[in-house]
Amino acid sequence: MNFFSNKKILIYGLGKSGLSTYKFLKNENNIYLYDDYYSKIKNKNIRKKIINFRKITNIKFDRIILSPGIDINKCKLSKFLKKNLKLIYSDLDVFYNFYKNDCITITGTNGKSTTCQLLFEVLSKQKFDVKLIGNIGIPVLSIKNVKKKTLFIIEASSYQLEYSRIFKSKYAVILNLSPDHLERHLTLNKYIDAKFKLLKNQSKGNFAFLNKNDLLTQRKLRFKKFKSKIIQVQTKEDFTNFKNIRNDYFLTETNKENLFFVLEILKKWKINKNLLFKAIENFKGLKYRQQTIYKKNNLTIINDSKSTSFASSISALKVNPNIFWLLGGQHKRNDKFNLSKRYFKNIRAFIYGRDVKFFNKELKGKIRYENFINLNHALKKIFMILKKNKNKPYTILFSPCAASFDSFNNFEERGFYFDKLINRYLYEK
Repeated sequence: MNFFSNKKILIYGLGKSGLSTYKFLKNENNIYLYDDYYSKIKNKNIRKKIINFRKITNIKFDRIILSPGIDINKCKLSKFLKKNLKLIYSDLDVFYNFYKNDCITITGTNGKSTTCQLLFEVLSKQKFDVKLIGNIGIPVLSIKNVKKKTLFIIEASSYQLEYSRIFKSKYAVILNLSPDHLERHLTLNKYIDAKFKLLKNQSKGNFAFLNKNDLLTQRKLRFKKFKSKIIQVQTKEDFTNFKNIRNDYFLTETNKENLFFVLEILKKWKINKNLLFKAIENFKGLKYRQQTIYKKNNLTIINDSKSTSFASSISALKVNPNIFWLLGGQHKRNDKFNLSKRYFKNIRAFIYGRDVKFFNKELKGKIRYENFINLNHALKKIFMILKKNKNKPYTILFSPCAASFDSFNNFEERGFYFDKLINRYLYEK
């Protein structure tokens, strides 16, 4: 318990994660704060506590806690951090040091937040004392009212896991793997290794849930043995067993996979099946994640602003009719468009944003596309087409397959802007 007590600690990165770590540790430690972007820190009390860049190398720290957003190779303290790698920890490590509760920690390339939210809603309906924390937007050290029976559901990103050293979870889940965040991890193997840290740190008596149908996951298992019990989740099962579930949200392959994982995980607890299916039927999903924001007459509009790669958009491209696909932004390194030819004729792409040339190259000879200055111009063209074709069913799919940083601060801001545009065009319509 003294691992993060009575220590000289540097907290680097003062976003949600860093500030919650500071509040959690400040009473029992000598805390120093630093952030690359001092001018963006609005809290005056926090600004006063930020140490001068030149003084850091003269201090002998016991621990360095990095926020997930810090890239060791590209930050201002890069040289200092590389000299002190053994001192680096994450907020997950602090969490594990103080809380010994059971945790279900979920990671993967796509579907983390949705799976965490669905599992949380199901367990809450079953009257479990369950808390949802982590990369989903609630820092792990900001949580209150923790009891012995509290069960944690943690969404963990590759960035968080990369810096973690001692964090351990009784239940570890890797939903799927595809190339992502390579601008940070540099290679696919390093990205996969970050995810598999969840299993590497587990002990006997722990459980790991892995996708039996995921190629990269299975390849890793062939070359590495782990202490925990491996539970292979069959994600390509016939969905007829769940035909009583009347929820269109689970029509896409991605959300079916998320559901299969939840059902497999829940086998570890006694669950009331009636309450389970009621929770599944009532599940609305999360904002900006394949979220149906309009469905009337012959028009369906889906806001999937969370999509930052081709892999995250594929399932939605397979199940909807006559798709007007809005995509663009800051493309992911080494991202590839892998969709069967039989779907091509059903899709028309409207490309906007910084990396138009990249998306043109990927879609050329596959899908008909047009380029636009921005999202607004692209949407304007779509509604002009819709006015001329009122009797045919259409889907407007906003699934950018790219990071938002060329025009927006984050995917939430981008999703909110899309909703605003849709409301305007529907009103004019």
